Amino acid sequence: MTKYIFVTGGVTSSLGKGIISASLAKLLQSRGYRVTIQKFDPYINIDPGTLNPYEHGECYVTEDGAETDLDLGHYERFLNTPTSKANNITTGRIYQNVINKEREGAFLGKTVQVVPHITDEIKRNFRILGENGEYDIVITELGGTVGDIESLPYIEAVRQFRWENGSGNSLVIHLTLVPFLAAAGELKTKPTQHSVKMLLEYGIQPDILVCRTEHHLNADIRKKIALFCNVNINAVIESIDASTIYDVPLLMLKEQLDKTVLTKLKLPLKNEPNLENWKDFLGRLKNPTADVRIALVGKYVELPDAYKSITEAFIHAGANKECKVRVEYIPSESLTPENAIEKLKGMHGVLVAPGFGERGFEGKIQAIRYVRENNIPFFGICLGMQCAVVEFGRNVLGLENANSTEMNPETPHPVIGMMEEQKTVTNKGGTMRLGAYPCDLKKNSKAAAIYGKTHISERHRHRYEFNNEYLKQYEAAGLTPSGINPDNQLVEIVELKNHPFFVGAQFHPELKSTVANPHPLFINFVAASLAYARKK
Repeated sequence: MTKYIFVTGGVTSSLGKGIISASLAKLLQSRGYRVTIQKFDPYINIDPGTLNPYEHGECYVTEDGAETDLDLGHYERFLNTPTSKANNITTGRIYQNVINKEREGAFLGKTVQVVPHITDEIKRNFRILGENGEYDIVITELGGTVGDIESLPYIEAVRQFRWENGSGNSLVIHLTLVPFLAAAGELKTKPTQHSVKMLLEYGIQPDILVCRTEHHLNADIRKKIALFCNVNINAVIESIDASTIYDVPLLMLKEQLDKTVLTKLKLPLKNEPNLENWKDFLGRLKNPTADVRIALVGKYVELPDAYKSITEAFIHAGANKECKVRVEYIPSESLTPENAIEKLKGMHGVLVAPGFGERGFEGKIQAIRYVRENNIPFFGICLGMQCAVVEFGRNVLGLENANSTEMNPETPHPVIGMMEEQKTVTNKGGTMRLGAYPCDLKKNSKAAAIYGKTHISERHRHRYEFNNEYLKQYEAAGLTPSGINPDNQLVEIVELKNHPFFVGAQFHPELKSTVANPHPLFINFVAASLAYARKK
């Protein structure tokens, strides 16, 4: 029988429920258990696909084409296993499903209410991943903070679920804050006490408290929290601030979180956690032998979470090369023909990030022209690849005012245009080219050498594509289409001959980079940037 773990948050948001969930899952996985994690988000959007990155951070895309919360990226990076549409549920999807059933007459004339209909739908989604026997343990992270109005149906659904499934088959981990007051010179447990009290008012006694803190919790503080929150003292877990999120599994191992969980779920402590590869990764991450400066040129750089998977992919690749990657965020709209050299000089590589819309587009063009003409390693992702095509068309092929039809529908040279199947689409949400698609790589190309094979699969999120009417012109001038989708001939990768590293990818390689398997494009881009730094 599948066991269920629910992770709730109290006191404040952004305490790191996703990292705690992923860390616990990693420890359980390292003991031989089959584990997955799902995220329930309380907003009414159907998915994050239409949310502004400034408001919500990165939109993560799964293999099956679901647009999801960025925490699913953490789940995949820690566990090295893919997630799916079933791993991220929003209030919007819950209500949409219930309303669709009501329209179909599924409730036989009943008055449709939050309890039981909405809570029943939430519980149904709790169970989906555990129903086919694929997983021993399902961890469910509940977004938001206990006490939020929008979170109440989820808390009630957890209460009902625990009552229905009996003792020992589920548990609740409550993540809370133990702040340090500098004026008093001490840690304060009262916010945690009040948060647990609120959870108790909703009918849920947490089994384990994970206490986020800047200072170590001594035995007296743990005893006090245990006494006032009605938990065992060994169920008061310290989660101290860490220098990297990849330290957290080892910190939780030291706190014996995995042992406490398995004991409460009445599961055997099968094996000691096998974390040798993880420790090796951390050793290389923390002891680099070199460093490189790479510019990330994008329009959302004020919020680094907008490019979370890219920055994490740099961490994975940097550790692989025992190199510290110093990412410098540069707003693309700040780049002009006059200042691009000044802003980018001293960089050992430039990544032009994905995005949408006209703002900052011309700045990306300027960055690409500079790195192309000065033989500085370049990596373009999605819109970054399209910008490379536009820049090359304007400044090498002489296609005056070449552009993407996204930016200028009247351009005389639409070297980037909307995909045919997208031209009839009217709804914005969930309608882009999404998820994993195959790609064939040209033999003897840089891309084929990087991947070590000629058939790959990568994840997409876009509406526009390379215009194949210009394909021969580009190839003749040296910008090679080295990756092609076999089904529709979509250009997936372009690379420049006679350049140390100039690669543009229409897909999003950052979404498949994990601790165990850093993405080869990022590894090779970092290696090229390191070679350039040493040469300089």
